[in-house]
Amino acid sequence: VQLVESGGGMVQPGGSLRLSCLGSGFTFSKYAMGWFRQAPGEERMFVAGIAWDGDGEYYSEFVRGRFTISRDNAQNRVYLQMDSLKPEDTAVYYCTANDPEKQPRVVVSAAPDYWGQGTQVTVSS
Repeated sequence: VQLVESGGGMVQPGGSLRLSCLGSGFTFSKYAMGWFRQAPGEERMFVAGIAWDGDGEYYSEFVRGRFTISRDNAQNRVYLQMDSLKPEDTAVYYCTANDPEKQPRVVVSAAPDYWGQGTQVTVSS
């Protein structure tokens, strides 16, 4: 299983970024996917999750209404559209995958089975 994130960078407050994650080495359409983030000195925290068929999206209270998770199973990709970014959104963002054999029908997991290497998002003026 491999998860490769892209799309991070630096943006001013109020701006937007779109993260992308390409999955390989597994049957992408059977896995619930998600995004976590980790700011300096803090623990990793859940950001958003999406069901294997896209029918179900879940968000942390800190990003609900500003971020949108989506997926394209034909392209083996999951996306995170981030709008109205704030300085407190600054973190390394990780793509995650839940193995349906280990966590059947679990979309939001505190312990995803697979993680990407992360991409840095910095929100600063």
